[in-house]
Amino acid sequence: MSSEKQARTGTDSALRNFLKSEAAGGILLMIAAALAMIVANSPFYDMYHHFLHEVKGPVLSKKLGPMTPHLWINDGLMAIFFLLVGLEIKREFVDGRLNTWERRRLPVLAAAAGMVVPALIYLAIVRDFPALYNGWAIPAATDIAFAIGVLALLGPRAPTSLKLFLVTVAIVDDMGAVAIIALVYTAEINGAALLASAVILGIMYTMNKAGVKSLIAYLFFALLLWFAVLLSGVHATIAGVLAALAIPIVVTPGSPDAVDSPLHRLEHGIAPWSAFFIVPVFGFANAGVSLEGIGMEQIFAPLPIGIAAGLFLGKQVGIFAAVWLAVKTGFAGRLGGASWLQVYGVSMLCGIGFTMSLFIGALAFPGEALLIEEAKIGVLGGSFLSAIIGYCILRFAPQEKHLKSLDKKEAQQLKEVL
Repeated sequence: MSSEKQARTGTDSALRNFLKSEAAGGILLMIAAALAMIVANSPFYDMYHHFLHEVKGPVLSKKLGPMTPHLWINDGLMAIFFLLVGLEIKREFVDGRLNTWERRRLPVLAAAAGMVVPALIYLAIVRDFPALYNGWAIPAATDIAFAIGVLALLGPRAPTSLKLFLVTVAIVDDMGAVAIIALVYTAEINGAALLASAVILGIMYTMNKAGVKSLIAYLFFALLLWFAVLLSGVHATIAGVLAALAIPIVVTPGSPDAVDSPLHRLEHGIAPWSAFFIVPVFGFANAGVSLEGIGMEQIFAPLPIGIAAGLFLGKQVGIFAAVWLAVKTGFAGRLGGASWLQVYGVSMLCGIGFTMSLFIGALAFPGEALLIEEAKIGVLGGSFLSAIIGYCILRFAPQEKHLKSLDKKEAQQLKEVL
């Protein structure tokens, strides 16, 4: 058997495995979020809140204080989630659907518009409340697991080109969210710890260039990098993305899954843990909003309305307008097999901002429990509207008869999954 055939049969394709885990994981995330809301509005709320915020560890950072389950989840487990995000970004740009500018330009343009327009809508709504300006990035993120989970419920009614478009836009969107977290939501910097982070990262890149392929060695230094970044003042999850960029990848044009590629092995290894454990646990720990004492005044306060409008209106307008203009001007080709109504439907699904939006919401208003709760209301409201209406549009939209722009390999990969 040739090495190319071994690469094909020795492991699932990265895209196929990614969609399998994201689709099923997205459905599990919906269940976890619903369960969190039920618990938060039941007699078990005090137990739920006490467990999440009970001291369960040492003081790793003066900025964070004593570690609690909530901090372990948001700063520890989510670093693994961001490691996976980094691996997916690198794979797509080096050996996937984003490996050429021709393939990058439409999702990059759509993702950029899908981040800028929601932020502008948010700022327009909270313009009279300067204390809320720092939340501008909350509606700028798309939750890929949740969105893919909704698409999975549609089965074959969602064209394969739309599924690939959603994945690529969400990956570029993740890049923007990571950059925002690193550049915007870092208040104080510990110079010595930041220097240590740079040294550790330099060692990992040197190992890469030297041909070292031992995952154990890279994971050891990734753990050190996480601790150094935690101490530096930059959010610890950024360490996951930086570590991912240093992991070696074996480029295999015939198949995206080289048996001896450390990046592919690590991605396949942690993807199920991220989809079926880390993200649902994060959702359960962060989506629990007690509605006791919350009336129309709180629900329609500027912060939740700004976030909900940014997600629901900003995402659909920004992404759909970007795609329409790109096609009409010849900047990019139209999505094969998809009607404009279906493109509009998937643009609306991009307004599901759950995981990333909740994460950024906690960073935007540190120590402001009331604002964080209001932000959660906005995220849940905007995401719910985007999911329900986006699903209905795609469920009842007329089907295109011909698939035009997918190559045979991509179509076959998605056919086996979906």
